[in-house]
Amino acid sequence: MAAVDQSPFRQTLGRVFSNTSVLIGGGLALVIVLIGLLAPFLDTRDPSGISPSNRNKPPGFETTIRDYDTGQKIPVTYRMGSDTLGRDIYSRVVYGARTSLIVGVSVAGIAIIMGTLIGLIAGYFRWADGIIMRIMDGMMAIPAILLAIAVVSLFSAGLLSVIIAIVVSEIPRVVRLVRSVVLSIREEPYVEAAITAGTPTPTLLIRHVLPNTLAPLIVQGTFIVASAIIVEAILSFLGIGIPPDIPTWGNIMAEGRQVFQLHPHNILYPGIILGLTVLSVNILGDGLRDTMDPRFSKRV
Repeated sequence: MAAVDQSPFRQTLGRVFSNTSVLIGGGLALVIVLIGLLAPFLDTRDPSGISPSNRNKPPGFETTIRDYDTGQKIPVTYRMGSDTLGRDIYSRVVYGARTSLIVGVSVAGIAIIMGTLIGLIAGYFRWADGIIMRIMDGMMAIPAILLAIAVVSLFSAGLLSVIIAIVVSEIPRVVRLVRSVVLSIREEPYVEAAITAGTPTPTLLIRHVLPNTLAPLIVQGTFIVASAIIVEAILSFLGIGIPPDIPTWGNIMAEGRQVFQLHPHNILYPGIILGLTVLSVNILGDGLRDTMDPRFSKRV
């Protein structure tokens, strides 16, 4: 019997799940996501709980604390040590995964939605292209971290202001990507035929143009997630991002930098988790690019 030809979607899906980078990066990223989602069930304690008598304890330190409800002493192990206020670094790192993932995914989602809309307009309507792209070029001329610092300084420190600040710096990159795809698709015969047939512009953009941007947007989205996590950590490390009462890998390292030489575990563990998270997302993005981008598909 002759083999049944698979649809392009099935072929792409098969390439994605047979790519080593996708499997490794996706597996590591999935572990980080599960850690964030299951934080309360991973033998953690209150990440903001202060214990002055247990400050800067080394990893593996064991002690007992009194349960306020029962009055009994219960054994406690500081797996990653404690910080300068006696807070459990393990619990703060695990709960910090939630904050970093929320920032990364939120920034990627908002930037892609807004950037796609602006990119479609800039790429399809010639009269709007010059105006929009000059604004985007001006925004891209400013380094992303400096633009984020400028935006976050206009608002009070918090999760929402950090997300807004990073989104503003990521939108121009999405706009340029979508615009480049639209410029090439706009001249295709099937698009010209749809225009000749009198297809309304919104229908034309949604049905014929937008689907061609999905693959590059998925790839770009992974890199935006990694970039957003790093920028959030930088902002929090500088003390202008998320407040210390909300654990993030950036502010955990910021609070431990003054005692780094004596107690390096304050920075070591959150730094390792931050590096692994960004590395896993970048590996995943590289694998998706190799399988979904036609320019790289021949190498797979």
